[in-house]
Amino acid sequence: MRILSNKKFQTTVFITLLLVISFFHKQPIQQHQIIDNLSLSQIQKPITSPIVNSPVAESDHKFTQELANINTKNNEKSIFYSVINEWQKYQYSIKSNQVLTSSKLPKSPINFNQADLLTVLTNTKNYFQQYSTEDPNLQRTGILVTQGITVKDILKTLDFMITVLGEDIANNRTTRLQDPNFINANFRVIKWTAHNPENTKQKQVRITKYAAFIHSGSRQKTAKYNIPIYALNEELSQDKFYTQYTKQDVLSGIYEPGGKEFGKVKPIAYVTRNGLEAALMQGTVLVNFTDGTQEFLNVDRNNGISYVRGLKATAQKRYWYFKKVDAIKGYGYKIDAKISIKPGVTFAGDVLNVGLGRIIVIEDNQGRQKRLKMGVIADTGGAFLPNLYQLDYLAGTFASERDFNRYIRKLPEYTNAYILVKK
Repeated sequence: MRILSNKKFQTTVFITLLLVISFFHKQPIQQHQIIDNLSLSQIQKPITSPIVNSPVAESDHKFTQELANINTKNNEKSIFYSVINEWQKYQYSIKSNQVLTSSKLPKSPINFNQADLLTVLTNTKNYFQQYSTEDPNLQRTGILVTQGITVKDILKTLDFMITVLGEDIANNRTTRLQDPNFINANFRVIKWTAHNPENTKQKQVRITKYAAFIHSGSRQKTAKYNIPIYALNEELSQDKFYTQYTKQDVLSGIYEPGGKEFGKVKPIAYVTRNGLEAALMQGTVLVNFTDGTQEFLNVDRNNGISYVRGLKATAQKRYWYFKKVDAIKGYGYKIDAKISIKPGVTFAGDVLNVGLGRIIVIEDNQGRQKRLKMGVIADTGGAFLPNLYQLDYLAGTFASERDFNRYIRKLPEYTNAYILVKK
């Protein structure tokens, strides 16, 4: 459907929509709802409805965009986006122009490792290709829908960047993607203004940092390494028994000999308590075993309990079960599908409301010269769902907290952030 050019018809449609909006704003929210690919000019759908690239037909999507144009011409800024949490439940609504605005990158060099960025771009694109049916979150456009951006635009962006990087690396030259003039000419640059419901004064995006830490451990329980890291037995986990127990329950010994659930999981490493908390917080740990071997362990599934911001790590009730992997892993709907990621070019963020595979550029204002860093949202975590004010930067692999803290002191804590979408 498209809007006719007749102004009388447009005015009638607009007035009708205002009445609909007024009606729905006066109604209490009876169930959790979202607006994804919809503005308030359309009736919200319950969260139980399928999440697809567009909950309305393509012609209706164009209709929505034209309605947005009418609202703009009448000085009405009424495009809202409804934020959802990790359980896909409605949290709150936000005016899109409070978060996203058109912009340009500063004329400063963009810093990143070319080969590592190409790897993460390629792995992320492959994830979209392989798991678009199994993982419905891939079809969410998130808040970018308010800018007329679709999942197809995100895939086009990944394809273009992969092509450009591949050509430049093959020709042994500095990639064009490090030139802000090339970016401004070929991409829509959308400035991301932070929206933090708990700190309305925050305007810049907070950049926290994470890493894969190297921890010593043992394959058998010892006096020093006495805290198990567990993996689920796939054949026994179908009834999701593990969702009944908190981290404190697990540490009390329910899976150990004599425990009520002995035999339902298997220990894949023994570490110290500090090692366990670091692994739970970071998601990935590199264990140096006492037998001289080492393995990456990555979070697999959790017990279904939300992470509580502000609560100290040892008091958190969320618990993760791990699995052996061959690299640092990011987002994935299951452990065997997780994206292999690289430090320096990977961000963890809100994959439901911002989106997986979004290209991010941040300003690094440390020192005299302004610099830019580029990366991909290819990871997530409970602290980012929902979260329209923060990203977590994968800094690297570190042997100690001291080494990690020394490195991240060079990085900004709050900064201007931009999202790139191919024109």
